[in-house]
Amino acid sequence: MKLPFYDRKFLLLIAAIVIVITLEILSIAGIHIPMPYAPFIFASFIIGIGYEVLWEGIRAIGKLNFSSINLLMTIAVMAAFYLGEYPEAAVVIVLYVLGERLEDIGIENSKSAMDELISRAPKKAFVKLLNKEVFIDDIQIGTIIQVKPGEMIPLDGKIISGETSIDEAAITGEPIPKDKHAGDNIFAGTLNKNGFIEIETTRLSADTTFSRIVRLTFEASANKSDTQKFIQMFSRYYTPTIIVLAVLIFIIPVYVLGKDFDHWLLQAVTLLVIACPCALVISTPVAIYAAIGNASSRGILVKGGKYIEAMARIKAIALDKTRTITFGTPKVGDVLPMYDTSREELLACTAGAEIFSEHPLAQAIVDASRSEGFEPHSTESFKSIMGKGATAKCLVCEDETIYVGKFDFIKEYHGHDTEAEKHVEQLSSQGKTSVVVSFGKGVAGIIALTDEIKPDSARALRELRELGIDLAMLTGDSEKAAKYIANQVGINEIYGGLLPENKAEKIAELQKKYQYVAMVGDGINDAPALAASTAGIAMGSAGSDTAIEVANIALMNDRLSLIPFLVRLSRRTLNIIKLNTSGAILIKLLFVTLAFFGYSNLVMAIAADVGVTLLVILISLNLMRFEKKQDM
Repeated sequence: MKLPFYDRKFLLLIAAIVIVITLEILSIAGIHIPMPYAPFIFASFIIGIGYEVLWEGIRAIGKLNFSSINLLMTIAVMAAFYLGEYPEAAVVIVLYVLGERLEDIGIENSKSAMDELISRAPKKAFVKLLNKEVFIDDIQIGTIIQVKPGEMIPLDGKIISGETSIDEAAITGEPIPKDKHAGDNIFAGTLNKNGFIEIETTRLSADTTFSRIVRLTFEASANKSDTQKFIQMFSRYYTPTIIVLAVLIFIIPVYVLGKDFDHWLLQAVTLLVIACPCALVISTPVAIYAAIGNASSRGILVKGGKYIEAMARIKAIALDKTRTITFGTPKVGDVLPMYDTSREELLACTAGAEIFSEHPLAQAIVDASRSEGFEPHSTESFKSIMGKGATAKCLVCEDETIYVGKFDFIKEYHGHDTEAEKHVEQLSSQGKTSVVVSFGKGVAGIIALTDEIKPDSARALRELRELGIDLAMLTGDSEKAAKYIANQVGINEIYGGLLPENKAEKIAELQKKYQYVAMVGDGINDAPALAASTAGIAMGSAGSDTAIEVANIALMNDRLSLIPFLVRLSRRTLNIIKLNTSGAILIKLLFVTLAFFGYSNLVMAIAADVGVTLLVILISLNLMRFEKKQDM
């Protein structure tokens, strides 16, 4: 974004302010522009700088719109000009316009990261078949495009040729580039670091993950916080009330008490100026936009100010287990050969049978065997028994039959094994899934699989507890598996075996207890609970349509540690809004009181108003740097 100080209009405004304030200081010192030139010189500043304000004020009078802030300024300038306070009239208008411009700068700066990203996003892509660049809006799904090193990815797609590393910070907030190979998905708006790649597009330009994030981010401005709504409603009643008070502060002393006409007209004008709710109105949106901008730079998509406010009030957070606290992909944890079976034979034979299965547990066993250097044995006659297990004949181990599956399935063929049963029960108590293996002569061994806990889960949940937030686990997994994982990460309130609709019911129960409850899930089977919560947070939602659409907040990566950061950011934002609002109100009350007693000064009132507006903006924009230097 172009800096405002290089904006010609802004420079012209600054120059006008310098001149007008200099003339005002000279006027106070007794040095005046001679008549009849003074009215014309100051009128040129008033009209040249504040013509838009004056025009809107006149239109408001015509429409009897007494809630217009511009109407306050127009009346104030006209009255000051009538009193012959020409420098003051000019100061009123130029400083008011400065305040308005500062508000715009505050909003622009808080949105600058997204604006810069949009401006850098490619508008064209090189289409291989046509051997030329084509506007991305004209590229259909399934088109092969080429991307050179150092170029931004123009569309969502899948790599079909080449390998590279991709900087996905724009989408996920992750600072470390990820290695990508043929078959990997990539997102528009990310940066191709060092390899030439060919991509088959999977989405139209309007439907890319990047486009959806941009659209939802800007729609967030319409999803106002409760504080914003209150202040806007307050301003609609506040402005006409101030006009009435200004009329009374003029009429009563002059026409009832017989006081000086010009003095009390000046006090009424001063009241109009200081009562302008610029700082009050701007206090919330700049803080909200700055907080949303900071969050988005970390890979957190917040769909509106109301959810920043909601996260500041959260008393409890419910979390799904799979793909939230854990990775959601099974991994071999224990390999227990029994009797005379070797570890290699157990893994290689089992992998040979499971290589034909697409079940995640089967693939995890195949991967574990290969990772230990044991190539799966050749097998034939694979047969899957739904819900129980599978059988196959091994061509390496003397044509023996392999039986793989649940313990009950193995018992059907080889009877009961007390020692094996003890192992299965022990592993089950640890939240692990047991795959029992037989080679036709009783149990040959047990392979236990577990859903691995993410590295940052325990730390993130500890930080949430330190913030005074109670935690609960809502999972469709078994009670035993849930308890094992919950004990590892420090969650005491556990609900296992829940269907999606049961999770929503539990959220309702938690809301009765805590009122403000967030739900964290993967955005698919957790959709009802996400929708029912005060703030629904979807994990790892890059590329997940359901997560981006259903959740109020979407984490574009799998980092649970971003949630305590978001809580801290939200609480700081709400505190700053309260500080800004109360500070602006106190300053206004001070000068309103002075005006009522006839001691207010117009220039001081203007300076205080603009000063408070500037201070509010600077304090709010500081949220963009909140915890920026901390390790994420």
